[in-house]
Amino acid sequence: MAEKPRRKDKRRMVLRKGESQRKDGSYDYRWTSRDGKRHSIYAKTLEELREKEDKVANDQYEGLRVEGDSATVNDLYDMWCNLKRGLKDSTFQNYKYTYTLNVKPSFGRMLIKKVRKSDVKRFYNSLADERNLKATTIDGIHTVLHQVFDLAVDDNYIRSNPCDNVLRELKQSHVFKTEKHRGLTRQEQDLFLNFLKKSEKYRHWYPIFAIMIGTGLRVGEATGLRWCDIDLEDGFIDVNHTLVYYQHEVNGCYFNINTPKTEAGRRIVPMLDFVKEAFLEEKHRQEREGIRSLAQVDGYADFIFVNSFGMLQHQSTLNKAIRRITRDCNDEVLLKDPEATVLLPHFSCHSLRHTFTTRMCEAGVNVKVIQDTLGHADISTTLNIYADVTKDLKKSEFEGLDKWFGKSMNQQSNGADPADGNETPV
Repeated sequence: MAEKPRRKDKRRMVLRKGESQRKDGSYDYRWTSRDGKRHSIYAKTLEELREKEDKVANDQYEGLRVEGDSATVNDLYDMWCNLKRGLKDSTFQNYKYTYTLNVKPSFGRMLIKKVRKSDVKRFYNSLADERNLKATTIDGIHTVLHQVFDLAVDDNYIRSNPCDNVLRELKQSHVFKTEKHRGLTRQEQDLFLNFLKKSEKYRHWYPIFAIMIGTGLRVGEATGLRWCDIDLEDGFIDVNHTLVYYQHEVNGCYFNINTPKTEAGRRIVPMLDFVKEAFLEEKHRQEREGIRSLAQVDGYADFIFVNSFGMLQHQSTLNKAIRRITRDCNDEVLLKDPEATVLLPHFSCHSLRHTFTTRMCEAGVNVKVIQDTLGHADISTTLNIYADVTKDLKKSEFEGLDKWFGKSMNQQSNGADPADGNETPV
């Protein structure tokens, strides 16, 4: 039996099985995958085509999906959304919102097989440098993307996760350094609360801000409080849920009630005297002005902190109020004393939680008690804050000690006894 003549291209190069040259001089390669589907790839030259063939053969050998060639990051994200379980709805919705806003229109359109580590780095840098996103937001994006690419690896679309170690590397650069939250100093705290107390314009804000300073409640825990959650007689607060406000392009704006993420979030917080007084002040003000809670969220009602229309407050409203209060307070202080050294810094609702933590550290409260009061599931979170606060305290104490030593050494050089502060006769 005569040997079948071997096919050749126009250059008389022998073509392999599945290879052919097209009329325009380009080449294609056709093959059947294990699932019985036909596939084709194209190239301008035979050399280029065979490079692609080698990649196909290697991918098949390693069990990678052929259909992954056309799959985008968005495709795998949709798959991840459909399969993801075990997240609180609020967390999941935030992930989806952040992805849709920041990833889907641009980076998400990339073919999953073409994404390299450098592409991920470039994308994260653009989010920080061009979009001015905070490190926490980029962290959330990274959390989703890393899981999406993990799924792609597990399902044999790609060999390795291009997100591995990327964020850790980039956090070393200045654009990923996060501002350390700090609480108000005792002087700043007093200035803030005293200004609210005597201000006709802002007095109605005093109760909620005083309560947040005196309890360390998260903003959603504070705004979600109901009258049945507090015991004014025995003086404690039952923290058992949080109020979450969503601003979604698709679903609009709405409130949800969420249970704490961990058991540690469900806790009893004792009331300090001024906290109890703040609750009573809010109660009497609402009775005096005829304000009552009209809001109902997921079966929850009778909320404590509502506006003049009986509707719920949310974080952005409170933060806007803080900015106005800070501005007017500082203007008043500087009007009285242009050289004033104590002014309110730029801060937010979350800073009030840090303020409470700082006061507890200053008072020498046991770290375990601080953890339980704040609702930290992991004590390392508490210890990190404690370490920051005590470091500052130690620094200020040593400054005082340095002054004492300086005075003592000066007295000794002048022949004085540092024990009694009197000079010793020569």
